[in-house]
Parts: sequence; structure tokens; C-alpha cells
Amino acid sequence: MATKSRRKSGETGDVLRDLLTFERLLTGPVIHLIYWAGLGVIVLGAFGSIGAAIGVALKEQEIVGKLLAIPLAVAGVLICFALVLLWRSFCEFYVAVFRIADDLKGLRIAAEREVGGPVNTGGPPQRPFAG
Repeated sequence: MATKSRRKSGETGDVLRDLLTFERLLTGPVIHLIYWAGLGVIVLGAFGSIGAAIGVALKEQEIVGKLLAIPLAVAGVLICFALVLLWRSFCEFYVAVFRIADDLKGLRIAAEREVGGPVNTGGPPQRPFAG
């Protein structure tokens, strides 16, 4: 009884093969890293706006200057909150696009199995009339 030896999916050869071919899209995990990096930049901006408001309040001697620091801090926090929502929606859009690509690959494989033709599970699609 002959059994096929299958490599684990986390081996170095598979990772290198995934990087060099387009059989598996790696953009999903990369988008998650970009999302967290963008959130970090937005949080730094929020800290900067709050720090600017505190700086204005400490620098001004008159009460009007100190009162203007409050709307500056509130506006900075609200803008950063809006940026977080906008950044999340952009990243979700890109994740959805790449999940659609994975779903289309699954539908293509299921359609090929139903028709009875050769199933191409990876690589570029086979063109039946290419010559």
C-alpha cells in the first residue's frame, strides 16, 4: 500500500513556493499588518492633537486661549475617530476583494468537477483552445 507523503503547510518550502507563485494570495495577511500600522499612526495623531491642545492651554495667559484649547482637543479626537472608521472601511474593502478572488477559485474548481473536466487547483487557468 503506497501512501503519499504530504508536507506540512507551514514548512519553509511551501512558504517560499507561495511567495514565488500566485497559487495562494498573500495580500490578506499583509493588509492586516498594514491596518495595524495605520491604526498606530492614527493613534499617534490623536496623541499629537491632544498634546497640541494642552500646549496651547499652557502657553496662553488669557482665559480665552485656554478655552480655545478645549474645542481643539475635541476636534482632534473626533477627527481621529473618523479616520479610524475610514481606515477600517478601506482595509475591509481590500480584504473583501481578495476573499472574492478566493471564492471564485472555489467556484471554478466546483464547476470543473461538475462538468467532469480536469480540475486545476492551482496556477493559471487552463485555456482549452490555446494552441
